[in-house]
Amino acid sequence: MTETDPESAEIERTAVTETSEEDESSEADDLPSLRITADYQFGAGAGTALFPRDEELEIRRSSSGRPQQVHADGTRLVTYATDGRFTLGLAGGARLADVLDSPAGRVVVGDESEPFVRDGKNVFAKFVDEADGDIRAGDEVLVTHENGDLLAVGRAELDADAILDFTTGMAVKVRDSASE
Repeated sequence: MTETDPESAEIERTAVTETSEEDESSEADDLPSLRITADYQFGAGAGTALFPRDEELEIRRSSSGRPQQVHADGTRLVTYATDGRFTLGLAGGARLADVLDSPAGRVVVGDESEPFVRDGKNVFAKFVDEADGDIRAGDEVLVTHENGDLLAVGRAELDADAILDFTTGMAVKVRDSASE
């Protein structure tokens, strides 16, 4: 047996397209359920935006075979957490930003905090100009500049009302930003 790097020993990587007939283990069967989960979590159309039918996606699996991460063109779109929800990579956030009407799924900041958020710093409530009214604490959100540029993705620490009302405290824990 040849020795492999530790990461590849723990995570099985599989390139998947739904049109692929060469993979008999039906890896492409995961994509419809991943799309449904994305639509539920982010809104209608999110599943197709994140996982297009005509694109080759790489699904990285846990040692138990559960889908763990989905990559396209070498970049992470999402991680599928054990709680059944996605955490976004910046590439996945960009795909969502293209299909979700603003302010859906977004926390919007102005010029004052833009350079800090772009550098991966967390978003504080006092610098938020606008937020989707449906955001709940723990939701995955897009952090955008008031001009529409995607700056980062992360986890909301407060619900929408609190984000807009508070003058102190962290609004979004940034996970991945435009400069990283």
